[in-house]
Amino acid sequence: MKTNRVLFYCRAGFESDMATEVLERASELDIYGYPTFTKSSGFITFQCHQAEQAELLVRKLSFQSLIFARQMFVCAEQIVDLNTTDRIGPILLAAEDFPMCGDLRVEYADTTDGRELSKLCRKLTVPLRQSLRKKGKLSAKENKQKPCLHAFFTNGDSVYVGYSYSNNSSPYPLGILRLKFPNAAPSRSTLKLDEAFQLFIPANAQDSRLALGMQAVDLGACPGGWTYQLVQRGMFVQAVDNGAMDEALMETGQVKYFAEDGFKFEPRKKNVYWLVCDMIEQPQKVAKLMANWLIKGWCKEAMFNLKLPMKQRYESVKQAESIVTELMDKHQCNFSWQAKHLYHDREEVTVHLRLV
Repeated sequence: MKTNRVLFYCRAGFESDMATEVLERASELDIYGYPTFTKSSGFITFQCHQAEQAELLVRKLSFQSLIFARQMFVCAEQIVDLNTTDRIGPILLAAEDFPMCGDLRVEYADTTDGRELSKLCRKLTVPLRQSLRKKGKLSAKENKQKPCLHAFFTNGDSVYVGYSYSNNSSPYPLGILRLKFPNAAPSRSTLKLDEAFQLFIPANAQDSRLALGMQAVDLGACPGGWTYQLVQRGMFVQAVDNGAMDEALMETGQVKYFAEDGFKFEPRKKNVYWLVCDMIEQPQKVAKLMANWLIKGWCKEAMFNLKLPMKQRYESVKQAESIVTELMDKHQCNFSWQAKHLYHDREEVTVHLRLV
C-alpha cells in the first residue's frame, strides 16, 4: 500500500482549524491535496495529489510550528473491516514497504469513543511488536533515531498504519504531555504554563532561562495558577490583577501584588525576564500588549494565552501574529514566535514570544 496521505491528531472540535492550517502550510511547500475529517473525531487526514508528496510533507512541514497538531505521521489508506480474530496480519502487510522503525505506538483519538479503544490498543501492542520484529520492520530495541511506526485505530475494525520521524513529531503517546496537578496550586490553569515551559523551552536551556532568582510579571494573575509555576521555579513575581491572590502564594515572600489594570501596568523593576499573561481579552489586543513589553525592554521573554473565537480560530491566531510582526519590524526587533494549542488549553492557544 502506497503512503499517500498524512494523518494529524488534534483536540476534538478543532478539526476544521487543523484542516485550514495544514492546507495553507502544505501549499507553502508546493504540496497540494485536500483535507478530510469528521467533526469531533480528534483527527484529520490530508490526501496528497501525488503519493510521494506525503512523505515529503512529514519531512518538510515543521511539526513544532503547527498550532493545532498533536501528532502527524504519513500513512496509506485506512484499513477497514478488520477480522477481529486477526488484526495484526493486515497491519504487517500495510507496513511491508515502510522503512525499518525503532518504536511502535498503537493509538486512538483523544475522544470519548476513542478512549474506549485504549484496552484493545494495549492488548495488541505486545503481539504486534513481536510480529513486526519477526518481519524485520521493527528494531530489536527501541531506537529513537529511526522512524516510529503508528497503528491508529478509529474503531475496533478500522486502522491507519504509518510512520513518523522522531525529529519532526511529538515524542509523547497520543501527542499528549500529561502532567499531574499539584495540590498546592490555586487553579488548574497552572498546568498550561507548566506544559508551555516544557514544550517551548529546550531542556538544555531551562537552567538559564527558568532560573532561580529571576524577576517575572504575571498579568491577570488571580488567583495565582501561573504565578505558582514561577514561584515553584524560585522566581520573584509582580502579580497584577483586581481579584484576590491565593494566600499561600503571598506567604512565600516571592510575590508582590498590584491591584491594577494589566493593560496599564508598568513594572516597578526594570530587570524583569519573564512576562506571563492569561487575561480574558481579544487576542489581537493581548498580542499587541505583549509585543510592546518586549519592544520597550520591559521583559526578555513572554508566555501568554490568546482566547479564541468559536469560528476562524486559525485566522485569529494569524492576525495576532501579523500584529506582532508589524510592530517588531517597525522597531527593528528580531523575534521568535511559537504558538500551540496545548493539551491543557481549551478555547485558546498558548504563545511564546522572545527577542533573538
